[in-house]
Amino acid sequence: MTDTERLRASALALRALHVPGRPLVLANAWDAVTARIVEEAGAPAVATTSAGLAWAQGVADGDRLERDDALAAVARITAVVRVPVSADIENGYASDAAGVGDTVRAVLAAGAVGVNLEDALYGEGVGPLRPVAEQAERVAGARAAADAAGVPLFVNARIDTFLRGAGGVEETLLRAAAFLAAGADGVFVPGVTDPTTVKALVEGIDGPLNVLVGPGAPSVGELAALGVARISAGSSIAAAAHGLVRRAARELLDTGTYETLTGGFDYAGLNALMGRAG
Repeated sequence: MTDTERLRASALALRALHVPGRPLVLANAWDAVTARIVEEAGAPAVATTSAGLAWAQGVADGDRLERDDALAAVARITAVVRVPVSADIENGYASDAAGVGDTVRAVLAAGAVGVNLEDALYGEGVGPLRPVAEQAERVAGARAAADAAGVPLFVNARIDTFLRGAGGVEETLLRAAAFLAAGADGVFVPGVTDPTTVKALVEGIDGPLNVLVGPGAPSVGELAALGVARISAGSSIAAAAHGLVRRAARELLDTGTYETLTGGFDYAGLNALMGRAG
């Protein structure tokens, strides 16, 4: 089997996991070891978190990570897991649609078969969201690059209307329709967990809906019943892990005790898990 054939098979497997009512559940990873842990837990796919990945590379989230650094991390993840991998590429690490296409080609070279591509803008005097037509061009650039490579990459169009306070259901549906028409396969709307709103989005979007979850959100079963097709933990697992580091460090330095470390992944087990990677 050629590399393209392997990528194509993996992309088709990822695509098939997006079923309204039987959602793909993603415990987002940010490096090789977290990806292996997620896979070993039984996940049918692995997705990266751009925030967790950025923090691990020593920078803040929000379009600050360099493309080469991000995709090198993705390549390390795809090298150690057998399940499909979807990469959160933020705004595509590019200033225009052609550059997004270049990023997609690099994503495929890194072994990932899905991407999240967001419409948020960062920086002084911009945003909060990219104009619809411009973002649609960027989605089309991603689609064209994948199609030219012969890989049915799953393009998940992230819409930050709710997350950035830049619109409600109507604006979200408008953007979703434009991005799906441009070649997106699914729509990701973080910042929404209210059942009534989620249901309105499910009914109004002609494609699989992805929502972001964390403490306080409805359960996977409840979201499945609303027709959600993909559920992501996003950066919440990374944040929880880093919270453990902070608590453990403070306990060690302040009291000289180690109770925070109870229940950790044992050394031998983790070492064996990584020894079986790939």
